Amino acid sequence: MAIPVPPSIFHPVKKENLLAYICLAGISVIWGTTFLVMRIGVMQFPPFLFAAIRQIMAGSLLCGFLLIIKKENLPSLTTLRIQAFRGFLMITCGNGLVSWAEVVVTSGLAAIICSTLPVMVILINLAINRNERTTPTIFLGSLIGLAGIVLIFSEFIADFINPHYQIGILLIFTATFTWGIGSILTKRSIQTSNPFLNAGLQMFFGGIFCLPFSFVFDDLQNIVWTNDVLFALSYLIIVGSISAFSMYVYTLSKLPITIASLYSYINPLVAVILGWLVLEEKLNLKIGIAFLITVAGIYLVNYGYQQQKKKQYESLKI
Repeated sequence: MAIPVPPSIFHPVKKENLLAYICLAGISVIWGTTFLVMRIGVMQFPPFLFAAIRQIMAGSLLCGFLLIIKKENLPSLTTLRIQAFRGFLMITCGNGLVSWAEVVVTSGLAAIICSTLPVMVILINLAINRNERTTPTIFLGSLIGLAGIVLIFSEFIADFINPHYQIGILLIFTATFTWGIGSILTKRSIQTSNPFLNAGLQMFFGGIFCLPFSFVFDDLQNIVWTNDVLFALSYLIIVGSISAFSMYVYTLSKLPITIASLYSYINPLVAVILGWLVLEEKLNLKIGIAFLITVAGIYLVNYGYQQQKKKQYESLKI
């Protein structure tokens, strides 16, 4: 029996995967901007309702285009249930919780926390695959990444007096975790339907599931449609959701999960700089150094994991 070649950063880029790498480059920049735009929106509009409108509109537009214009077949009920569950993990929890948290947490800090996604993905994989063990490189990278996050938090220590701020930080970590689980489930499944249609369904169902959270946690008494809110929604629907999330799901269908999650190296850098320029969010040398330490830790974790997979593959060839 032929031994399948595992996905790895050591393999050259294949022509059929070129579009996936282009999509990866796109989301690396686009999702960096969405942290800023999302904060602009939720500071003036109920956050869960904001996320619900964004994702329902984006999912409806994308699915409508594929089903009506492109004549795609509607997936089976089983597929719909699967996409609904992934939408809950990645959109309702992943996006909805971050939307709520950004009412009190700066866009740059939210992006930096979300940059731990590759570490989350690898740790989840290690927990699922009992045959895989944490290597010294992965352990060291995790400690360095954690040290970077702690150093960043030290600049915002006064904000921790606010209970809502503490909850916001916890929710962003939770969102990153659920996004990682959803990404792994999407990657491990056998793709039998159009990945872009899957993306649309996940956004639609994820937006629907945001509505109960809105009824419970949002202040729906004073909803004001300002120009900033309309701009934020339009940008996030068209660019952040329809374009970028579709590219992400396509990237997951073509590239290894550890490669597809590398966008989170660039997202926080874009978000931190934009937050500083547009919203005058805090940015100083200490935060810059802490960010670099965090990214270095994430890189070591990813590198150690890839080295581990490479050694496992080479042992199978012997």
